[in-house]
Amino acid sequence: MMPMAAYGTRPDGRAPWTRALVTGGAGFLGSHLCTRLLDSGVEVDCLDDLSTGRAEKVAHLAGRPGFRFLERDITEPGAVGSRDGPYDLVLHLAGPGPCPAARPDRPLELLDSASAGTRAALAAADRDGARFLLASTPLPDGPAPQGGTDPFGPLGVYAEAVRFAEALTAAHAGGPGAEAGTVRLFTTVGPRMRTDDGGIPGTLLAQALAGGPVTVPGDGGRRHSLCYVDDMVDGVLRVAAGRSVRPVDLGGDEAPTALEIARRVLELTGCDTPPAVTGPAADVPEPPRPVTGFAHEIFGWMPAVPWTEGLARTVASLTDRTGTVPAAVGRDGEEYWT
Repeated sequence: MMPMAAYGTRPDGRAPWTRALVTGGAGFLGSHLCTRLLDSGVEVDCLDDLSTGRAEKVAHLAGRPGFRFLERDITEPGAVGSRDGPYDLVLHLAGPGPCPAARPDRPLELLDSASAGTRAALAAADRDGARFLLASTPLPDGPAPQGGTDPFGPLGVYAEAVRFAEALTAAHAGGPGAEAGTVRLFTTVGPRMRTDDGGIPGTLLAQALAGGPVTVPGDGGRRHSLCYVDDMVDGVLRVAAGRSVRPVDLGGDEAPTALEIARRVLELTGCDTPPAVTGPAADVPEPPRPVTGFAHEIFGWMPAVPWTEGLARTVASLTDRTGTVPAAVGRDGEEYWT
């Protein structure tokens, strides 16, 4: 993990922000961002409706000074009220979501999160003159599998939602005094990650931890960019501390094959079932790869944790999940952790 000074600090060594709003903060990456910001002296409002996030992901932050958990839907009017803030940083992770497989049967919610949700988060940033950063996701080139080219199918809706959220952010960035940017986040691994998103390596981890069998898509030769969560958090905050309005790719520079990832997962979990491929390579599209030159050259960001070590830390966390979720403190009919 790189030092805090890497993404800009004040003369007293603290982060360049005073109070941040993190939408979707009870998700995998959001919970890590909340933790890092708090550790660097930033007060954090974590807003999440828990439709895909989980309260236990931020349970370790309950009771910490400067942290509030707000159980609200960012798409609802007044989700960010006059009592909230003022903010000087808004990280919007409650957009279309990290993976369409997470909610394939909820296309209207995908579209709402991209449109109304992104508008609301932008409005909160605009109200306070805050730096705004949209957490977006890469889209594969060419046709998607299993009929994903259908614009009214789940993957088609997902792609349009992602494009709209990015276009809305770009249009806002062109306004006077606006500071809005986008980061495109590639596959991230680490503690508190989901293993039910239908992707690599989540599916492989879930299968191996259940004792197998472990199935690898296609012939196992497709390459996947993997980035450890500490590195991803550092990249997001570096871009947030800058003024870039163009989308910035953040992802691992290493790209092991699906079969290499499966073998590493089996080694780490002790699962003795050999991996099985599902069919020809043509059945599985090539995942998009990050173009990280801009992040390297402008923001000085480079992943520090090798993919093999990142998976090792992830497996260790998945096999040692303990603790309970503390009760939230009710205030004005809402859920707050303070």
